[in-house]
Amino acid sequence: MTDNKETQTRLIHAPRNAPQYIQTIQPPLFRASTIIFKTTTHLFDRHWSDPYDYSYGTHGTPTTYTLGDQLAQLEGGTYCLLAPSGLSAINLVNSTFLSHGDEVWVPDNIYGPNMEHLRNLQQRYGISVKVYDALDVSSFTPSVKAKLLWLEAAGSVTLEFPDLKNLVKKAQQANVLTALDNTWGAGLAFNAFDFSDEHLSVDLTVHALTKYPSGGGDILMGSVISRDQTLHHQLFKMHATQGICVSGDDTAQIIRSLPHMRLRYQQQAQNAQEILTWLKQQPEFMQVLHPADASSPGHCYWKETCLEGQSAGLLSVIFDPKYDLAAIRRFCDGLKLFKLGFSWGGPVSLVMLYDLKPMRVLPNTHLQQGLLVRFCVGLESAQDLIQDIQNALQQIEK
Repeated sequence: MTDNKETQTRLIHAPRNAPQYIQTIQPPLFRASTIIFKTTTHLFDRHWSDPYDYSYGTHGTPTTYTLGDQLAQLEGGTYCLLAPSGLSAINLVNSTFLSHGDEVWVPDNIYGPNMEHLRNLQQRYGISVKVYDALDVSSFTPSVKAKLLWLEAAGSVTLEFPDLKNLVKKAQQANVLTALDNTWGAGLAFNAFDFSDEHLSVDLTVHALTKYPSGGGDILMGSVISRDQTLHHQLFKMHATQGICVSGDDTAQIIRSLPHMRLRYQQQAQNAQEILTWLKQQPEFMQVLHPADASSPGHCYWKETCLEGQSAGLLSVIFDPKYDLAAIRRFCDGLKLFKLGFSWGGPVSLVMLYDLKPMRVLPNTHLQQGLLVRFCVGLESAQDLIQDIQNALQQIEK
């Protein structure tokens, strides 16, 4: 039969005779803004709370739901929402559960951009931001207005491992929602939804998929995972009204990287352990910080929480106070394999320097005085990385 449609129409409505689905190692990639409904019945019988609501690209496609399901299973949760970055996922939690007059508690070693967002909410909407010591449960004193407790395991930059068990217990007793930044553990170091003999669980995890799940230093994405359907629906409504969504192409790249994430995580952790041993012998460093090291703050909590001694590829050093900022900058500039940049989890090792004084609110008596440098260990040879640090140390005396 002759097709009488004009060429332009035939180009848009070309017949697709090839089978749409075959079995492959990687799932098909769906790119979609508009999603076509077969009939009006399919249109009106659906609901946004359906497990897979295929209504518009922002709500999800088979590609984004596939990644969400995999991440929820990995981290021990049930529901997952994806966001364009880890910080976007954090902001989704804050925006969903905090209202005027509410109290939110954060550890003194909180991820800086999260604190900045909360300070913004404090100024604009009257949110009360309270700071606690992650190693001292008694410093967490929630009032009746407390709605949210942020946890980080391990803490940002200084890598203290918190007293997770007792903090969660105290929050539960006060009916305070618990949200864990799980980027360091990546769902591999421990199960945030069942992390003790008492089967304690946080309410939510936030994960910067930019780090270990991506593994390439080239994808920005975040996730929020929960077990409770009511919490998930609250998050989903905010997620939808804010138009939060992710690229199908980026999602497919993370799906492709997940099968070897555990291998990369373990290799980077092994490299970090080897470098840690060497760093502790160097006189330039007053303190070396890594949760798996017995001298590191919170080591006992790491030991009781993390499975099979799992730890990430992050470690920090505090230089002897006799070295000023200029000397530490010369050290960082002298590194060749360690590249100066934020983030972690990719194949290339990274370094960043910090002055802790303006970053902290509480006295940090467990930390030595001096400037801090954080190493994000990649997949290079540990011995080559040690040599790189050794060479750069020669620059600080100039």
